[in-house]
Amino acid sequence: MEESFTLTAEPADAGTRLDKFLAARLPSLSRARIQSLLREGAILAGGKTAKPSLALNPGDIITGSIPPDRPAEAAPQDLPLEILFEDEYLAVLNKASGMVVHPAHGNEDGTVVNALLHRFGALSSIGGVARPGIVHRLDKETSGCLVVARSDAAHHDLSSQFADRTTSKIYLAVVQGTPSPRQGTIHTHIGRDPANRLRMAVVSPSAGKEAITDYLVEYTTGTDALVRCTLHTGRTHQIRVHLRHLGHPLLGDSTYARISRQSPSARLMLHAWKLAFRHPITHESLAFTAPIPPEFQPWLPPEGLTN
Repeated sequence: MEESFTLTAEPADAGTRLDKFLAARLPSLSRARIQSLLREGAILAGGKTAKPSLALNPGDIITGSIPPDRPAEAAPQDLPLEILFEDEYLAVLNKASGMVVHPAHGNEDGTVVNALLHRFGALSSIGGVARPGIVHRLDKETSGCLVVARSDAAHHDLSSQFADRTTSKIYLAVVQGTPSPRQGTIHTHIGRDPANRLRMAVVSPSAGKEAITDYLVEYTTGTDALVRCTLHTGRTHQIRVHLRHLGHPLLGDSTYARISRQSPSARLMLHAWKLAFRHPITHESLAFTAPIPPEFQPWLPPEGLTN
């Protein structure tokens, strides 16, 4: 059961950082737990999300809810998975839209990790007990190619490939309107949105990390467009933020778009279509394509997509 609290900053707390104030008032929580709750928006200052470094003023009202601790270890669950490839070192799957990759607050089970543990018994230990085998992630509503590591050696190598940008990641997105020009590169920095800590935004170089996306309009209905996106970096919500930055948010994106002003869609219209990398053990070049979901059919060109 969640535990709610309300705290008031006293005159003696003037200028105290929010995270230090919480650590003193909530001694049962570790500093790491407090930082996590602040990032998740579970703790508010004056009714708004706040940075851990916020300097308090006397009379500031701090409210929050503390969810129960998650199980220390993800449990195996018999859930459907579409496996595109597997061997003793790794697996590549076509993640379904609506499925969370690993257990987290609000999604304690029913995740890809729970399903993988049931199928394989064990995964690499590098991600910790809650995220075993997870090399990279896809948002809950994003479908498509996801590679997971079954051994620590594979995990180390795959993580290095993603960090060194030697993998190939191509997505399909359906956006509101049609980008102009129809082909280009979006090169910005992405960080936490200063107005809403629960989402990301294009920010100044000093406030975020470099983010590079190539885009190509594959087909347009006049109202909306199917866009191929090639990622050169892997920032949180990168495609969603970059296309919104162009003025063309993804259909079905309740975080970055006004859905009421969009064409109807059954989901967030983002699909991790193609993924290529070097096998971490055999060094063979591997390439995978996740079938395009039926929800994308209204926006596919009549002649189909070329590779």
